[in-house]
Amino acid sequence: MDKLFNSNWLVRLTALLFAIALFFYVQSENNSTRSTPSAEQADVIEDVKLEVYYDDENLIVTGLPETVNVGIEGPMPIVMREKLAKDYKVFVDLNSLFIGEHRVTIQTENFSEKLEVTVYPQVVNISIEEKVTKEFRVEPEMNSRQINEGYVLKGMTVEPNYVFVTGAKSVMDNINYVKASIKAEDGITESFKQQANVKVLDRDLNKLDVTIQPEAVDINVEIDEYNREIPLTLKQVGQLPEGVTINELSLGQESVKVFGPQSIVDSINEIIAELDLSGLTESGEYEVIIQKPETPMKLSDEKVTVHADITVAEVESEEVTAENPVTDGDTGEE
Repeated sequence: MDKLFNSNWLVRLTALLFAIALFFYVQSENNSTRSTPSAEQADVIEDVKLEVYYDDENLIVTGLPETVNVGIEGPMPIVMREKLAKDYKVFVDLNSLFIGEHRVTIQTENFSEKLEVTVYPQVVNISIEEKVTKEFRVEPEMNSRQINEGYVLKGMTVEPNYVFVTGAKSVMDNINYVKASIKAEDGITESFKQQANVKVLDRDLNKLDVTIQPEAVDINVEIDEYNREIPLTLKQVGQLPEGVTINELSLGQESVKVFGPQSIVDSINEIIAELDLSGLTESGEYEVIIQKPETPMKLSDEKVTVHADITVAEVESEEVTAENPVTDGDTGEE
């Protein structure tokens, strides 16, 4: 037994077993370490407002997003704290830049030094231009198909008539229209007033990125019944009394307004006023009724005056013949 324990082979075997055991222990620890969740965390803060520093009284900057996303990575407690505290700032400082095109990097402040911070997008292309303000007349517009048949748009007035438009010089040079549009339901039959937003458009009717003051105007819309002046024609009916001769007949007015649907009113060429000749007994003015077209039309006048210049012949009451002469002093008695 003592020989066995004093053997070099036994010592070597024991050392080998210890080495093998140590190897498996280290492997086990490494696997355990890899399977433990990391204390590092990555997150994204969305829609962070981008602050811009420049001379906003005289310059216009285009190309910058209003908000950006910020990625942060680091110890989980610090990541959570930054998201809740919101003490950070994301900005671009353009005060040292001149008018023209530039490529700028978005910067950050007040993030923990233990965090890795990335802004999306990190670099943007911008344009710095001169700020221009001009005064424009507002043009009101309305879809005439919204007006009921039988009515017509008589006119529109805007209050105020002019607005101030401010924008980059290149944008201002592309302004073709400054409009305010009426929004109404179909079947309009009466005048009304409505407030409408002002739109600034280029020649292709694309909305331009400008500032408008005031942004809205009041529009007075005047609606009237559709009407047209149509000539009056005098029509003679009946028989003249015995001994009456017409020298001249004339109407007191040449036309009358006819109201109604445009398709019907425009198809009328004349309006008739009838004069009954049997009622002419002397020269003077006679009032006659104008023939009204079928509904739904109406006339501006229901009657018209006719001036008649006539001659009335004298008619003897008794006929004198040679067989029955009348002499002075003859009383007709025997």
